[in-house]
Amino acid sequence: MSGETRAAVLAPGALDRIARIADLDPGLLVTDFDADDPAQRAGLRDAEVLFTGWGCPPLGPAALSAMPRLRAVIHAAGSVKHHITQDVWDRGITVSTAATANALPVAEYTVAAILLSNKHVLHSARLYREERSRVNLLTRFPAIGNYRRTVGVVGASRIGRRVVELLRPHDLRVLVHDPYLDEGEARALGVERTGLDALVSLSDVVSIHAPELPSTRHLFDAPRLALMRDGATLVNTARGSLVDTEALVKELAAGRLNAVLDHTEPEVLPPDSPLYDLPNVLLTPHIAGSQGGELHRLADAAVDELERYAHGLPFAHGVDPSTLHQQA
Repeated sequence: MSGETRAAVLAPGALDRIARIADLDPGLLVTDFDADDPAQRAGLRDAEVLFTGWGCPPLGPAALSAMPRLRAVIHAAGSVKHHITQDVWDRGITVSTAATANALPVAEYTVAAILLSNKHVLHSARLYREERSRVNLLTRFPAIGNYRRTVGVVGASRIGRRVVELLRPHDLRVLVHDPYLDEGEARALGVERTGLDALVSLSDVVSIHAPELPSTRHLFDAPRLALMRDGATLVNTARGSLVDTEALVKELAAGRLNAVLDHTEPEVLPPDSPLYDLPNVLLTPHIAGSQGGELHRLADAAVDELERYAHGLPFAHGVDPSTLHQQA
C-alpha cells in the first residue's frame, strides 16, 4: 500500500493485532514490487499473506514470481480490481476484501442524502438565507417530506442492499433495478424489482449503486435523465462515468432536476464547472466512502480476515473471481 494509506488506515492498534497473529516486520512497507531493496526482496520471498490497501501496485507475473510462498491477499479497502490480476487467480491465491465494511459509510451518506432531498433541504435553506424571514412551507414546498415517496435504487450491490436495509424503517416505496436480482431476492429485500426506465420515471429520488463497467458507462445519458420526474433528485455515490456529465448539467441548469454528487466525471471537476455553483446541486469531494476514523473499520475487518486465515478458516469476505466482473 502507499505510505499515506498505511498512516491513515493502520493505527498502532491494528499493527499490534497483526503482530499477535502473524510474523510481521512493521518496518517493511512495499510500494513498488520492482524496488531494488534486499530487505524487501527477502520479505517478499518469505511472504505467505499480503496485507494490501490503496496504492498497491498490480500483482503481475514478475511481482508474483518474487513471492513463491504467497497464498493469500487481504485487502484493507474496497475494490481489488486495481491490483488483483488474472495471474493471481491462476496461481490459486485466495483474496479477501474489506468492501463490505467500506459499504457502510457510503450507504449512510446515501440515506442521509435521500431523506434530506425529499425534505427539499437545499431549496428551503437557500430560500431562508435569501429572505431571512418566516418561510411559508405550505405554499412554497407543498410536496415536501418523505412519507410514501418513491426511491429508486440502481444496483443491488453491497452498498445498494445496505441502503435498502437502512431505508426500511421509513415510510417509503423502494424500487430496485439490477439485472442479476431475481424476484425471490427482491421479495426477501422487501423491494419492488423494476426495469431501469420504469424506476427512473417513477422515483422521486434515484440513487446509483451500479459498478463501473463498459456496459454501464453513461447509463444515465440524456434520454434516461429526461425520463426523471420534474423536481426529482439524482444521487451518485458510485462512479462518475455512469452519468453523462454534460447531459446532467443541462438538466440541472434548466432547474428541472436536483443532484447530490459525490462522484463526477472527471473525478475532480475543472474550476469553471457549473456544478460548483448551481443552487440545486450538493457537490462533495468523494467523502461518502470510509474517511477519518471510519478507516479503522477497514483495518479491523481486514485483520479479522487474517485471524480467520491463521486458524485455517475460509475468509468471511472472500472474492469470487467468477463474479468479480459484476462488481465495482
